[in-house]
Amino acid sequence: MTYRVVQWSTGNVGRHAIAGIDARPDLDLAGVWVSTSDKIGRDAGELAGLGRDLGVVATGDADGLLALRPDCVVYTAMADDRLTEAIEDLTRFLRAGINVVSSSPVFLQFPQGIVPDEALEPLHAAARAGGASLWVNGVDPGFANDWLPLVLTSVCQRIEQVRCLEILDYSTYDNAKVLFDIMGFGKPLTDKPLLLQPGVLTLAWGSVVRQLAAGLGVELDAVEQSYERLPAPFPIPAAAGTIETGTAAALRFEVRGMVGTRAVCVLEHVTRLHPDLAPDWPQPAGAGCYRVEITGEPNYTLDLQLLATDGDHNTAGLKATAMRLVNAIPAVVAAPPGLLTALDLPLVTAKGLVR
Repeated sequence: MTYRVVQWSTGNVGRHAIAGIDARPDLDLAGVWVSTSDKIGRDAGELAGLGRDLGVVATGDADGLLALRPDCVVYTAMADDRLTEAIEDLTRFLRAGINVVSSSPVFLQFPQGIVPDEALEPLHAAARAGGASLWVNGVDPGFANDWLPLVLTSVCQRIEQVRCLEILDYSTYDNAKVLFDIMGFGKPLTDKPLLLQPGVLTLAWGSVVRQLAAGLGVELDAVEQSYERLPAPFPIPAAAGTIETGTAAALRFEVRGMVGTRAVCVLEHVTRLHPDLAPDWPQPAGAGCYRVEITGEPNYTLDLQLLATDGDHNTAGLKATAMRLVNAIPAVVAAPPGLLTALDLPLVTAKGLVR
């Protein structure tokens, strides 16, 4: 069976999603939506950097794309600073009877206990009306802290704590909005960026620890957060712009799922803009990694190293997010209508991609 797919946005993740859709023999790229006028009329292959045309021209005509009645939309548009608009988009797709795999808003990957039921009802109603499903995922939040750790727990005798870490140098990540405005890098340490506003970490990554707990049959009593930042000791060149001396250049945060006074499920991020920063913080395996640490019997440490063919770990992370969504399209289309989590889907593999 071949599934007709529309790609929604062609940014850092979307362009890799186009390449992934093109790579799968069971997917047919039916259309591409873009938000900027300079991309309208350009071929999807060009926008994805494939070096060849795919015969699909990008458009800003949302109605026209929905009228194509695709089986699925791959939604990778930025949502961190436009949550209302993004949720309206997703609701519109579902009500039109179109399944969606999406990289955002990230809290929808497991909204139970995070988002009030009344806030989710429009999405549920749209899914029921259209008979369609929505699955939000990626690599983090996503694979690196849902199925990767949960599969590892299947060889445990006893578990005291499951800790999922992202340990990455973001200096090659070319997204100024995320780096500066949302994460606060390059800004005075006295400034509090969007990510570190009260409750934001537990909103975004609280879904991670709650999904882990659900997968392990654990009821959490609370979700807590903490963070620390360090300044740049010297100017640091980054893909998104220079980080000046004294401004934020390293961030470490935790989101902890608590049972009583004990942290049972933990999400930790260690983000540097230079490898010499914070030498006492956890260090990556290879150029960058996602790490799972299970304390119990036995104790396990699993490092998933990232490296794309261009030599960059951040490119690998973007590709991982895109392919986590693209490879799940057949399973999401086949699933019952509604808001899905990773716990609802079967094992998703790269079927058809072995060369």
